Amino acid sequence: MSVETISVKEIAKKVMRNERAFILDVRKTGDFDDWKVEGKSIEVFNTPFSELTDGIDPIVEHLPKDEPIYVICSKGNSSKKAAEKIAEYGYDQVYSIEGGMQAWSEHLEPVKIGELNGGGSIYQFVRIGKGCLSYFIESNGEAAVVDATRMTQVFENFAQEKGVKIKALIDTHLHADHISGGRKLAESAGAQYYLPPKDAGEVTFEFTALEEGKDIGIGDSVITIHPVYSPGHTIGSTSLIIDEAYLLTGDILFIDSIGRPDLAGKAGDWADHLRDTLYEKYASLDKNLIVLPAHFMTINELNGDGSFSEKLGVLYQKNHGLNIRDEGEFRKAVSENLPPQPNAYQEIRETNMGKIAPDNEKQREMEIGPNRCAIK
Repeated sequence: MSVETISVKEIAKKVMRNERAFILDVRKTGDFDDWKVEGKSIEVFNTPFSELTDGIDPIVEHLPKDEPIYVICSKGNSSKKAAEKIAEYGYDQVYSIEGGMQAWSEHLEPVKIGELNGGGSIYQFVRIGKGCLSYFIESNGEAAVVDATRMTQVFENFAQEKGVKIKALIDTHLHADHISGGRKLAESAGAQYYLPPKDAGEVTFEFTALEEGKDIGIGDSVITIHPVYSPGHTIGSTSLIIDEAYLLTGDILFIDSIGRPDLAGKAGDWADHLRDTLYEKYASLDKNLIVLPAHFMTINELNGDGSFSEKLGVLYQKNHGLNIRDEGEFRKAVSENLPPQPNAYQEIRETNMGKIAPDNEKQREMEIGPNRCAIK
């Protein structure tokens, strides 16, 4: 019996709208425990497909009878077979999630954050399955993309839809958890690629330095990106203030956590930089700035409008990482008991430096897994 497929886009919309959904994940238990579809109103149940080859009797008591059942696997093959078995059993709302967790990892959903004073808008691109957040700033026919993912076609299509030309690609730091699409998109769009020079000591390509005091104008002159040097996650990490209203913090500050300083093996050295950025530099900024990070840690940070954002002043009240007054305690918090490092993070760093050039399938494999750039 054939079953219908559903796109990861539709599942992403359910997550971001806080809609109820039941998902059966038929991957191996270890893979499921490491990384899964998550949402405030999403129920996920795991049983490996190998346990269902003789039928679905082992899981019938766990399946809802009065709502759709969405089945997911790694790439969309086993989920279709499992969905067919469920449909044969008599369930009539069964869907296989097309492309599986691989497609879930790569999906980007644009969310409008707000208008800019001189005209134009800022959008957050939510990579819901990976925890990555990219930004698209457009004004008067021009655009900048910040912390672009390797799925660059999404940004090109969006620029075409908006009728704007991409002028600048900006990476707030040298990423270690995902492969940047900034340089690739800059080449295809004929745009400038910006990277903090202190993160670029080993890169093999030309770039434009992203440095404090060197503004980047996009569209109307009043729409200006102010780079703010803010080390800690990396030695070159640089935040961006846009339109005196938005603070793009890269991997330094998240909504409910802070960045980890250890991905280049220098947690001890960079912990002090991280504290200075969070407790001195950011503390001196306007508390009404809207913080827009490059990642989210958990789905609980999701706002009702589908965005991951909050006022800086609110974060200083609620984010534990901004309220560790003792320096020794702070250093301990950011250098001990850290989460596992991102999958293939050394290879990802080398790719972002231009030292290696893995093919598309290898890049997908390198990025599989959750975001691990934050510490609680």
